[in-house]
Amino acid sequence: MSVKITDVKTTLLTGPFGNDPYLLLCRKRRSAALIEIITDSDLVGIGETYAGYFCPELVPPAVDLYKPILLGRTVDNIEQAWQDMYHCENFWGRVGLGPAILSGIEAALWDLKGKITGLPVYELLGGRKHDCLLGYATGGPSVYPQDQLAAQVDHYLSLGFNAFKIGASCWQEGGHVAPQGLAATVDFEADKLQFLRHHVGNDIEILMDAHMGNSLADVWDLATAQAVAKAIEPFNLFLFEEPLHYTNPWGYSELCKTTTIPIAGGECLTPTYEWQVYVERDCFDIGQPDGAFSGGLSEFMKIASMLSAQGRKLATHCNSAGVGLMQNIHCGFAAENTVILEIMPAYGPMHSEMMGDSFIFRNGMVYPPEKPGLGVELTDEIKHRFPFVPGSGEFNDVPGKILTE
Repeated sequence: MSVKITDVKTTLLTGPFGNDPYLLLCRKRRSAALIEIITDSDLVGIGETYAGYFCPELVPPAVDLYKPILLGRTVDNIEQAWQDMYHCENFWGRVGLGPAILSGIEAALWDLKGKITGLPVYELLGGRKHDCLLGYATGGPSVYPQDQLAAQVDHYLSLGFNAFKIGASCWQEGGHVAPQGLAATVDFEADKLQFLRHHVGNDIEILMDAHMGNSLADVWDLATAQAVAKAIEPFNLFLFEEPLHYTNPWGYSELCKTTTIPIAGGECLTPTYEWQVYVERDCFDIGQPDGAFSGGLSEFMKIASMLSAQGRKLATHCNSAGVGLMQNIHCGFAAENTVILEIMPAYGPMHSEMMGDSFIFRNGMVYPPEKPGLGVELTDEIKHRFPFVPGSGEFNDVPGKILTE
């Protein structure tokens, strides 16, 4: 079946962040950027770029720059189409925003190819490598006092999760609170993890995120990260995410050598060119590429292979809406070294209405999607229901740019 591309469109949406009452304490709404590959048939490819969560207004003009490269093409050679678009951005987008937007475009090409061939995208990426994968509830900040943190964790377990992730420092009385000083930071995190392990027992997996790539507090130096890691080693964490900033690959490499906790990171990194800097230095025990941000699904698979060659595991990162979640699920099932998938707990309609019944979750495990392509849809009803609100993208608090929702 020969299907040619006739147009490339971007749709920006804004909707409720989700139905998780604990995440809603700090973030009420979310934006998303969806990309549609229109063809001379009734088939449409759909993809999402995670850039739409942070800087949605920048996505449509960037997509329009790439569009002429795709017009008239088929999906017979997605790799060549990606290379042509990537070369087009050589001066301004070898890393960062350019590849992040290519993630959504390229995912839409794979979705289209899956619909043409009748195959789920993971089959096109090399075939399914897992019967099912552990999914974890991404819990954002640790809500305090500790009785509220216990309620937060219990909520995730009640949804069927057997693994959850909480953040360093805490969210208390409507704002973020970070301990001041090395001793206070170490004591706070150790006390928190001791409490959580006692609360959930030894059969539940606990993950912790320090958010130092997209920091909610003062960025830790290597000595702080090492001291915290040493203090929480007894509590058997599945992984310790982003304890350092991404401007410090040398620190990540050293940290991995000095703790028994698996150090994870990579959500802020884009294509293989950027990942190679970290993989070659053994910066992560568990890499966290994002199929909606790291350059595309093919780039995700190359990153997975780089990690595997170094004996490293993979945990998908995902904080996109429903299309981006499915991109990561397909990549996770296609990569042999995937050990866990990040899942938005109690996700909202901007997930459920785009995924339909393609997301399959039972007894804490995610199962491979069965529909052709990514198994997603973007209807006119969805577009009308979640009209874009300018300024609804997330950003880091700085003078003049204060995150309020």
